[in-house]
Amino acid sequence: MQKAIITVVGKDTVGIIAKVCSYLAERNVNILDITQTIVSGYFNMMMIVDISGVQVDFGELQDELTDLGKTKIGVEIKCQKEEIFEEMHRL
Repeated sequence: MQKAIITVVGKDTVGIIAKVCSYLAERNVNILDITQTIVSGYFNMMMIVDISGVQVDFGELQDELTDLGKTKIGVEIKCQKEEIFEEMHRL
């Protein structure tokens, strides 16, 4: 299994989760775990996903998620492979 961490941050609006999850389903990305909060009108979501079934290059997946966030939802979406995320957040 290949895991990735997806974070979504921005001003809360209707449909953020639906749009992100629909995109992931189209790309055959399986959501393993998800958490989301809204604080003072700001949306924050973190997902752990399985990218083993994705048919596109990981860099393309990252670019498409970034574009989805900027142009269609108005949020910032970041996607990192699990091992990179863990190395960056090591104490």
